[in-house]
This record gives sequence, structure tokens and C-alpha cells, in this order.
Amino acid sequence: MTEGGRMRQRSRNRLFACFLMSVLIGSLRAQDALPREIVPSIYTPDNDTLRIYRIRSERIKVPHFSFPAGFKNTMPNELTDSMEVLAPFWEKLRLLQLDYCHRAVRIVHIGDSHVRGHIFPRTAGTLLTDAFGQIVYTDMGVNGATCLTFTHPERIKDIDELHPDLLILSFGTNESHNRRYNTMVHYRQMDELVQLLRNQMPEVPILMTTPPGSYDRFGTRRRRTYKVNPRTATAVNTIHRLATARRLAVWDLYTIVGGSSRAALNWQSAKLMQADRVHYLPDAYTLQGELLGEALLKGYNEYVGYE
Repeated sequence: MTEGGRMRQRSRNRLFACFLMSVLIGSLRAQDALPREIVPSIYTPDNDTLRIYRIRSERIKVPHFSFPAGFKNTMPNELTDSMEVLAPFWEKLRLLQLDYCHRAVRIVHIGDSHVRGHIFPRTAGTLLTDAFGQIVYTDMGVNGATCLTFTHPERIKDIDELHPDLLILSFGTNESHNRRYNTMVHYRQMDELVQLLRNQMPEVPILMTTPPGSYDRFGTRRRRTYKVNPRTATAVNTIHRLATARRLAVWDLYTIVGGSSRAALNWQSAKLMQADRVHYLPDAYTLQGELLGEALLKGYNEYVGYE
């Protein structure tokens, strides 16, 4: 190529570069302002803007709920999720907070009579709604239920039709009240339910909760005595074993409120249990819901609190 040809080529290159720059500047002016600070994301939400870069999110203000006076041996109110099972759920909440999610985030909470009374799950749901806005929190509780209660196809279908983004499973009280309680049977029953839910909803993360604690009853109506149910602690350990094997998150209410040494005694000494010492008064269910909501909000803040 002659010197004149090279000069003409360079001129064309400069003109083309100017053209590209004008297009880029025009496109930047036509979209929202770019975030000041972005960090890489390991998740890929549907919105193209967030597919490569993760826009920094603000933490949610978490209310703190104190235990009643006299509660002893309590533990920090935190979720157990070392395998980041709940990350897809946290990401949906994050997109909701950023106003990139244009539908409600749905939580379905299934369980026994503690859930059936509505106060416990709906208190947690209210806290999440106050924090994020578009939350649909649905509770499905059955008095006397165990995990097997929800293994019927119609119940699985009902849950699936709610299109949950998170499933919360609250069982263990009724299983542990069987004096012939067997850890292997309990494990298989939980595993069956989890597998049925995952077969129908493979992408939905699951959070299991542990029972709050209860008493065994002995004697007749005229001479009735109560003793802390020792099988609750065994059932809690079984829940943890399944959670580890099947990649589930856990909220261990039993350990948080005192564990085998104090959980049932703490509730009873605070006069928060009903006469049967298995079920609870409304104030207790409210506190349990507040604690669950607080733990979920703390889990979300930990997710978005990257440096």
C-alpha cells in the first residue's frame, strides 16, 4: 500500500471510531444512569442489565426482638445455610428491593398446628412485607400433622400451584410425641416429602424449622404430671442430618430458645404455653414469628453484605 493509501485508511479508521463513539454516547443517554458501584455476580437474574453485573443493594433494617425475662441458655437467632441453599431466594428479594422484579415474591409455609394457628407464619410474613413490599406469604397448616400428611399428590399439587419462591417446612412436634419415635422412620418420612416437593418444584429452595419444645404428659386428669419431652432433641438432630444430606437450610428454633436443657422450660416459666404444654399462647406464636422474620432478614443482609 502506498503512503497515500495508508493515510486514507487511517482517516477512515478515525471516522469509524468517531461514529462508534457517537453511537455509544447516544445509547448511554437513552438509558438509566449506570450504578456508581458494581461488582461481579455469581447469579444470572432474568433482567439483562443484571446478567453480568450485580448492582450493589442496601441492607434491610432488621428489628431486634428480645426474649422474655427468665429465658436462659438462648443462642443467636440465625439461619443455618452453609451451602447457600437460599441464595436464589435472596436474589429475588434483592431484585424486588431494586425494583427490577415486577411480581411478588411468594413464600409457602407448611406444617402442623403451630402453623395452622396462623399467628406464627403470618407474623413472619408481615415483617417481610414491611421490608420488601410485594411478598405473598401463604401458610398451610394441619392440626396433628407430620411430614407424611403432606406427601399426598393433591397436597403437593396445591403447593405447586402457589408457585413458591421459598418453601418453609415446620414439623417435628407430632413426630416426637410418639413414644415409639424412631429416628430412621422420621428421617424417611421427611426425605419422602422433600423428594416429592423437589420432583415437582426442583428449583425452589427449602428451609426447615425445628419444633419449639414441648412436654410429655403422665397420669390421670386428677393426678397429672409433666416432663420435658426428651425425644424433641432427637427429632431436631434428625432434621439437621436430613438437611445436611439433602442440601436444605435450617432455622433451629429449638436450639435458639434454649435447646434440650431450657427450650420447653423457658416457654413454660414465661407462662407462654397452653395447659397441654404442647401448644402455645398467642404471644408465644407472635414471638416465634418475629424471630423467624428477624432471622430471614438477617440472612438477606448477610447475602447482600459483600465487600
